[in-house]
Amino acid sequence: MAPQQNAGAGAEAELPEYAGHYRLESCLGSGGMGIVHLARSTSGMKVAVKVVHAQFAKDPEFRGRFRQEVAAARRVSGAFTASVVDADPEAERPWMATLFIPGPTLSDHVKRNGPMDGAQLRRLMAGLAEALRDIHRVSVVHRDLKPSNVLLAEDGPKVIDFGISRPKDSELRTETGKLIGTPPFMAPEQFRRPREVGPAADVFALGSVMVHAATGRGPFDSDSPYVVAYQVVHDEPDLTGVPGNLAPLVLRCLAKDPENRPTPDELMRELRSVAASYETQAFIPVQRTGELPPLWPRAEDEPAPQGGAPAASSAGAPAASPAVSPSASPAVSPFASRRGPQAEPSFDSGGQPARRLGERATGKGWRGKSLRGQVALAAGALGLVVIGAFASVPLFRDESGGATPKDTHSRAASAGFRAWEAKPVVKGAVTSQCSYGTGRLFCAQPGVVFALDPADGSVLWRHRVAAASRSGPPVLSGGLVQLSADGGQRFEALDPASGRSHWQREEPVHGGAAYAGGMLLLTGADGTVTGVDSASGDTKWSRRVPGQDVPYFSSFGGDGSAYATSGSADGSSTRVSALDPVTGDVRWDARLDGSLQPIGVHGGSVFFVSVDPVYEETRGVVRYTPATGASRRVTLSFPLEGARAGVHGNMVHLLAANGSLMAVDMAAGKQRWSLQTAVSRGSTPVADDRHVYFTAADGRLLAVDAGRGRLVGQTSPRPGTESDRVTAALPEPLIADGHVFAGAPDGTVYAVDGRDPAAW
Repeated sequence: MAPQQNAGAGAEAELPEYAGHYRLESCLGSGGMGIVHLARSTSGMKVAVKVVHAQFAKDPEFRGRFRQEVAAARRVSGAFTASVVDADPEAERPWMATLFIPGPTLSDHVKRNGPMDGAQLRRLMAGLAEALRDIHRVSVVHRDLKPSNVLLAEDGPKVIDFGISRPKDSELRTETGKLIGTPPFMAPEQFRRPREVGPAADVFALGSVMVHAATGRGPFDSDSPYVVAYQVVHDEPDLTGVPGNLAPLVLRCLAKDPENRPTPDELMRELRSVAASYETQAFIPVQRTGELPPLWPRAEDEPAPQGGAPAASSAGAPAASPAVSPSASPAVSPFASRRGPQAEPSFDSGGQPARRLGERATGKGWRGKSLRGQVALAAGALGLVVIGAFASVPLFRDESGGATPKDTHSRAASAGFRAWEAKPVVKGAVTSQCSYGTGRLFCAQPGVVFALDPADGSVLWRHRVAAASRSGPPVLSGGLVQLSADGGQRFEALDPASGRSHWQREEPVHGGAAYAGGMLLLTGADGTVTGVDSASGDTKWSRRVPGQDVPYFSSFGGDGSAYATSGSADGSSTRVSALDPVTGDVRWDARLDGSLQPIGVHGGSVFFVSVDPVYEETRGVVRYTPATGASRRVTLSFPLEGARAGVHGNMVHLLAANGSLMAVDMAAGKQRWSLQTAVSRGSTPVADDRHVYFTAADGRLLAVDAGRGRLVGQTSPRPGTESDRVTAALPEPLIADGHVFAGAPDGTVYAVDGRDPAAW
């Protein structure tokens, strides 16, 4: 493929074909510091990728600022921002990828449609207040909130571009005499005391943004930035055209003294009583109720944007603005300030550090470090919102899927179990990927596999591997710990008690590998499947699977089958084949309606998620019972993008990329509850009878009451030192004997008592 051509101002004539693993498809926008592309991941997921210009990539100071932009964006990733998917500030051309958010910017919307009406303004103000609340809770100040940095998505406004954001722990400081920001939306203190800018500056900017949305101009208007700066510092704002029931609140936001401005929490409280016509349901996306009108005109109803913004695709997809913004102006660097995320305190409505609830020392790790936790519950218009981002480690699985039975002899089952934290085996390691079996935790970090005692986290053995690349956590199959490396071309089996190697096997490039029923299933590029005995490493059979061109298998351990699926060309149906892994025979074969992906098994039934083949959203859950041929389908109350799903009994839990957590009861055939967690791209949720657990990108483990759908606990963050390196998929938590185990980006593996999340 020839390099893409770019006509954007100030950019290179030719663009790279890839940024990391993301294929660049088209230019969404270009600025003084970088270019934003529409791109796709290997799986086809749409992302917006910012690639910096080559000349800035050679500047060490710029690289430092870009690295901190990545860390700031990741630190605030949640339901009200564009979630960071991946990044590489150390690449030859540094880049950052976020979720692609369809929708225009507020700036473009006002240009095309004119000022917003009263209902839209109230919803916009409430959405921006929610966004600032979450940004400020992780001690980040945006410092450049303006109409072009607000995306109008279907489920509410999203705040983007953290290029000049400033956390309190940043080592980068504003240089004397250098203006950082956009004058019409800057607070007085940004002109007077730029080193002392705090969260109140963002509230001032929110007020200016609201005036722009209501009138098409700012509260301080002039063609000269110097005149605007004088007006911001000395003059009263012009609120002509702002609805009378909103004007007093906007005026408070524009107070000259930061101490006189409301906090985001105060804004939300006052908005609920602004007018009798205001309803809490206004915050709920139209997909969730099916009754309310859109928050603003849909992108597909608007004309194509001008000046390099994306137009509607040939397939009729809605026009979209980039989720990562290029620089607004070559004169003002959009990249400034930030260290990696630290364990910062959350803040209450008065801007003071929130009190930790249930904090206590719960045990000792390898080096005597007490494990602490906090529960931070925030009641808002959408219900319970979790502070900050979230993180994780895998569920106890055997054969790559099914939860293993309890080991009654495990030391972790003892009544004296205490929470522990184990330091990383490899210095500077990333998140450990773990599994559970035979009373041990088996974990992998780059270059090493190791076993931990689940009772106290002590290391039982280590095994060095030749290659650092891995394909997920170790798997217990055939009584041995199975490893795969080199992109799935080298396989090795270890003794679970000692870590000694039993066999090794080299394989050519293949279409996939899966463990099921004590076998390793290897799919060749031509679709031929080879069955390898997990205990001996010997080949037992090799054949094609009827109706499956190049099968990729899923296995969940419950019935010992391996499942392969293939969809019809139009996405209206899916062929499912259940394979006997020991013989290679097909146990059953069925064609089911819809585009389906298997997620688990229980009681002789197989569970699937139903995915829209065009928009790639999860729209329903399907249970199929092969013995009777019966199937049950439950349609979700609103579609979920990038959802990960786990099965516990007849309950299916789904966590969307934007943080929506949903519980579906397949026995009753209905959705039980949904919760907006604000977790961006969390792990697959796993559950026991009492709680649903999942992890977040900053190392936190979250627990939700399985019956009521309410957050009941979370651990402290463990973000690690290389917080600018973001993984697209997080390992899920592990559950065994009432205890929950997880790995964090700082390389630690930790254990908590799952019976009492409030005490984490």
